[in-house]
Amino acid sequence: MPTLYFATHNSNKVRELQQIFASHHLAHFQLKSLADLNDLQEIEETGTTFQANALLKAEHLYQRHQVEGFADDSGLEVEALGGAPGIYSARYSGKYLPNGKADDKANIAKLLEALAGLPPEKRKARFVTVIALIWQGKAYFFEGTVEGHLIEEPKGENGFGYDPIFIPFGETKTFAQMDKDKKNSLSHRAKAVQKLLAFLQTVS
Repeated sequence: MPTLYFATHNSNKVRELQQIFASHHLAHFQLKSLADLNDLQEIEETGTTFQANALLKAEHLYQRHQVEGFADDSGLEVEALGGAPGIYSARYSGKYLPNGKADDKANIAKLLEALAGLPPEKRKARFVTVIALIWQGKAYFFEGTVEGHLIEEPKGENGFGYDPIFIPFGETKTFAQMDKDKKNSLSHRAKAVQKLLAFLQTVS
């Protein structure tokens, strides 16, 4: 089974993608991450778009380790905030946990404060994922989105990031209230990964 590397240190993302790979009928790659390469370097996201940041991380993986792999950049775009926090979603509050990871609760608290008093129809948002794949030295991009709205207080214990306050249109539960299979059938990341897997099926 060939190995495909995911340029991330985010164990939540790795676990979610491993679940998507395992459940997808095209999944014939073993998925590993930077941790499996003993690469602890933090890759600075200096791009101004999801695509640019994803490519920075994918190029790091390819240039440093000479392996086939990909990276993603994801975020939440809120209509009432002009698309913010967008590419700054993980850094929105400026607060981090002792291990250096984003403080999801602080990010959610800041976002809810910014939206305080707005009615449901003014709380539209969408999650975006862009995957950059470096395959045989060439870059390919795959995008997934999911539209929904933000509730006024967190609900649910699953998921990560802004999942506890995001309800996809047509659903009644937040991503954090859904089981992994349900979320993976709807999520922005799953949609982008399915496009990635379909591409890999054609070239491998």
